[in-house]
Amino acid sequence: MVAKKFVRIALGISGGVDSSVAALILKRKGLDVQGVFMRNWDVSDETGKCSVNKDLEDAEKTCSKLGIPLHEVNFSKEYWNFVFSDFIEQYQMGKTPNPDILCNKFIKFNQFVNYSLNRLGADAIATGHYAQTSFGPFLEAFDNQQGVRLLKAVDSFKDQTLFLHQVHQEALQKTMFPLGKFKKAQVKSIARENNLMHVLNKKESTGICFVGKRNFSQFISEYIPDRPGVFVDIDSGKVVGSHKGIHYWTIGQRCRIGGNPDRCFVARLIPETQEVQVAFGANHPVLWSQHITTSRAHWIHSEPEILREGGVLDCDFRFQHTDPLLPCKVMLKDNDSLLIKLDKPLFAITSGQFAVLYKGNECLGGAQIKNSAPSFFSQYCLDNKLNYNFQSHKTHDFCNK
Repeated sequence: MVAKKFVRIALGISGGVDSSVAALILKRKGLDVQGVFMRNWDVSDETGKCSVNKDLEDAEKTCSKLGIPLHEVNFSKEYWNFVFSDFIEQYQMGKTPNPDILCNKFIKFNQFVNYSLNRLGADAIATGHYAQTSFGPFLEAFDNQQGVRLLKAVDSFKDQTLFLHQVHQEALQKTMFPLGKFKKAQVKSIARENNLMHVLNKKESTGICFVGKRNFSQFISEYIPDRPGVFVDIDSGKVVGSHKGIHYWTIGQRCRIGGNPDRCFVARLIPETQEVQVAFGANHPVLWSQHITTSRAHWIHSEPEILREGGVLDCDFRFQHTDPLLPCKVMLKDNDSLLIKLDKPLFAITSGQFAVLYKGNECLGGAQIKNSAPSFFSQYCLDNKLNYNFQSHKTHDFCNK
């Protein structure tokens, strides 16, 4: 189907400057804009402060000012089942999840899409994400026979395609990204020119939304009971300290252990024993990885032809959205998982995060990282003739190969 008419648009509006300006742009295009405020976290069970009510108030101000109806929908149950439960499980397993990616996959581009199309009778949805698609900001190039491709935003610093790389084709085909061609400074200028002062200087939300302003250790302790364990020097195998549980730690995190003047970093987390293996010095080879294996890959448009033919894909890699893209080579394994070789080692690539792949301006898709074999640790083990009994820890098996 080509040249489908999209008139009634459901816009996810959060009470921030980005979604407010997106609403203004859509309204000026003459579209029938329906604002939707999503409650994705049930604050009734929270002990910390939450800004959701202030966000709703700001969303109401924006919609009132622009003459847009605002609908409120509660997805907190779905968020708990599909996002938060996974978040807790991953931390218990010693992994570092990214709930924003899962929220987009299961809530904003699933539950919200279904609600908008089926309950509000919308033709498409829109969000304030900094991203673009091959269909254009207003779906003017819509062609479901060709399929849609996810493209990077003009503002490379604000680009959010990493957080969108798990979104399914069907949802992306019916999504408008009005801000994709704008720089953040331009968005703020538009807000100022149109007297959207209530959101212009509002502090942007960063970090994990449901943690809020609380200390992460305080937050996670409310959901995962302490399981005391020990810190072990990965070189000597000696116990160098104790901790309250691996869920308080992530790979690459700095840890201060009494009596050790050197900088110490988390190198490995062992869920079965609650052991945290640490390395001294940020340049320790166990902290740097160049080879990555993943779970089954999700391709936004289609699996690259060269991989289907058994070849090697040359593309770019990213696992944190503010990091520069890094050239890499990708091979497809028998179970559709990926083996990725980076052009150079990166620090603290962590199981549970996502390997996101790009080709030029296009975000191809990605997969959750299963493990990253330290690039130089095998040779390091041999060169230093370590006495540590690596056979007792599966995470060290590569040192014996």
